[in-house]
Amino acid sequence: MPMTRVLSALEVPVVQAPMAGGPSTPQLAAAVNRGGGLGFLAAGYLTAGRLVRDIGSLRGLTDRAFGVNVFTGSGHPASPAEVAAYAARLAATARRAGAALGEPRFDDDGFDDKVAALIRERAAVVSFTFGLPPRAVVESLRAGGSEVWLTVTSAAEATAAAGLGADALIVQGVEAGGHRGVFTDDDSQSDLTVLAALQLIRAAVDLPLVAAGAIMTGGALAAVLAAGAAAGQAGTAYLRAAEAGTSPVQRDATASDVPTVLTRAFSGRLARGIANRWHAELGEYAPRAYPEVHYLTSPLRAAGRQASNPDLVNLWAGQAHQLAAGESAEEITRRLGREARQAVTAAAARLGAG
Repeated sequence: MPMTRVLSALEVPVVQAPMAGGPSTPQLAAAVNRGGGLGFLAAGYLTAGRLVRDIGSLRGLTDRAFGVNVFTGSGHPASPAEVAAYAARLAATARRAGAALGEPRFDDDGFDDKVAALIRERAAVVSFTFGLPPRAVVESLRAGGSEVWLTVTSAAEATAAAGLGADALIVQGVEAGGHRGVFTDDDSQSDLTVLAALQLIRAAVDLPLVAAGAIMTGGALAAVLAAGAAAGQAGTAYLRAAEAGTSPVQRDATASDVPTVLTRAFSGRLARGIANRWHAELGEYAPRAYPEVHYLTSPLRAAGRQASNPDLVNLWAGQAHQLAAGESAEEITRRLGREARQAVTAAAARLGAG
């Protein structure tokens, strides 16, 4: 199995998924590092200055390698009329919540400024999602000593990422929480589970693979390792960790057994979250308009978090979210490693019995 320098150095083959919007904190990444995994910061929705400060804070907490995730800023402006129509449907919900809707806009999330900061900061890993970064960006980051990991959901995307010079691929299954990492039109997205995607992508490219999708237990970690992954990436498993910046309403919802759905209702881009009234009533009307809808709904979602109202919050989570534990991230990481070793031993015994 091919490996990278960072992946080879992990005591536990667990990568903490970057979770933009609050849950990912320097404290969370440092705790995962203490547990033997790879901590990650999420650059999404931050300014470049705030990102640099978070990197400084993390370096004050750990001397181990860590990663930073960046949104590629790909895509095209949506139809203003479609966004306005959705805003009109949201108006009554916003009035009931006592919140104003935000001003929709299209931007690239400060991509160039964040990349420039990361070239200077030289994080051990820089990952990208929502598509491929320019080749010059990949080359500049690698020249500075950073490994570049690209998020893919299909063999076709993996082949394109490999051609760009990626050091590793994050293989995201449809069961994963949060935004889908598809490159283009998410109406035609891959619907592969992580195990299906791993098999197809491993046959298509010879790169280290990091599997993402509902990895909540050591058994799931063992499964993706057996399928050819070099590590498993877990995000929802850390949502209730003591060091995560998860809002109280999200913590409570994550512990519930309410099922998840794929929805554009909150951001204009398909993402998996725990079902709630907002999605049920308005999800079918949400246009494919990212990040315009993200900015439109941001004040309303903030009001929902403030009021602890789960029907007004994007409750991003993977399909097995109710298994998330309220432990330290260090213990979660170590437990995943212990359970995976036990699962592999049990599986080997089963194979030997035949």
